[in-house]
Order: sequence, then C-alpha cells, then structure tokens
Amino acid sequence: MDLGLKGKVALISGGTKGIGRAIAVGFAKEGANVAFCARNPSEVAETQTLLNSLGVRAMGTTLDIGNAQGVADWVEASASELGGLDIVINNVSALAIPDSEENWKLSLEVDLMGTVRICKASLPHLIARGEGSIVNISSVSGREADFAGGPYGTVKSAIIAYSAHLAFTYADKNIRANTVSPGNTYFPGGVWENIENGNPQLFDMAMALNPTGRMGTPQESANAVIFLSSPAASRISGTNLVVDGALTRGIQF
Repeated sequence: MDLGLKGKVALISGGTKGIGRAIAVGFAKEGANVAFCARNPSEVAETQTLLNSLGVRAMGTTLDIGNAQGVADWVEASASELGGLDIVINNVSALAIPDSEENWKLSLEVDLMGTVRICKASLPHLIARGEGSIVNISSVSGREADFAGGPYGTVKSAIIAYSAHLAFTYADKNIRANTVSPGNTYFPGGVWENIENGNPQLFDMAMALNPTGRMGTPQESANAVIFLSSPAASRISGTNLVVDGALTRGIQF
C-alpha cells in the first residue's frame, strides 16, 4: 500500500532511541522529510546521518523538551528549514515512574506540557497546509491500573484525553489527532532491558503477563504510528490505538 507520505514533513520529539527512532526511520523509508529532537548530541548527529542516507532531508536538534522556549524555537526552525509541517509525533517521555513529588512534576512538565507545547506551536503550520496529522504516544499504563500508574500512567491518561480534544476541536480544519498506546517494548538500552538487569523479578512478572510470550519491538509500534499519520488513515481521528499483543484486558469501546 502506498501510504502517500513521500515529500511530507514529519516532526518527531525523541527520535534517536526505541520507538521514536523507529518512527523517524520509518517515515524516511516512506520518503518523508524528518525533523527530530533528542537530548544527546552524538545520538542526534548519528541519527541525522542515518536518515540522510535514506535519501530524505533530515534536521536533528539537541533539545530538552522541558525547555518551553526551546520547544517553540525548534518547531519554528524545523518548519522554516523543511518548508512547513504535515505530521507531528509527540514521543518524548521522562519515564518518571516511581511515585514521588519530583516525578509528578517531571511527568507533567515533560510528558504532558511537552506534548501540549509542541502541538500548540505546530498547529498554525498544519492549519496553513489545509490538513495535518498529530499522533501522541501514550501507554497501556494510561488506560489501566498497573505498577506504572502513578505520575507516568496518570499523565499518559491525560495525553489520551488531550488528543481527543484536539481531534474534535480541529476536525473542521482537516487536522486529525490520535494516540498510540504501546505495551511493554523491549530494545537495547531501553527501560525494559534496564529492568531486566536491575529488577529481574519485576521483569519476569511483566513478561508473564504477555499472552504472546514476548514484549513488543519499537518497529511494531512505529508501524502503527506511521499508518495513523498517513493519508491512508484519513477517516481515523480521536482514536487511541493500543499496540500491546493483547496484554491489556479492558474492553475498549
């Protein structure tokens, strides 16, 4: 299927590791130009080189999503450099799971307000295009109570609600907004590899909950994000797409 992404411009927060990197590479393979950010300069440079090698224009920026002015400047610079915006992906998370006041503040500032600020800065560019797509990355922890249901899960729930608000508010502008909620996702250097090494009891418990007998890969979640972002998903808006291999038990209507 031709997803109709060739020549589009995608903006991705957190594009150098895990799901974010798989999303950035996936867009590039579909022919979309990519602006992305992350905190580690060497990882930004390496990812930009990879994306450019796929024959598209890529713009990598070193950025802390908690920096409100930095976020606004990044969005404007990306749109200027690449000729506008068509797609916005909010992927960055502080992964602040333990229930402490510091983690509540961090989750609100990075996960939630980072998403809100990027959306607000990007919407004028999407509106100028006459159409656009926003996909915000949530989590299965945002739709059911689990061990990560404190600051992390609560903020992920808020992101689902905010995305639904965007979908309704901007439907008449031909702008779609959806959420993708991955389940456990394993990749080298990721949170689950760290848990596997540091808390094997928790890792074994989480693994046992997966009916497939395995955790997901970044590519599996990225595939869902890329499809939802594309013109092929033109009638899908306001949806929370769960990508978890039947991990969650709740019925989603």
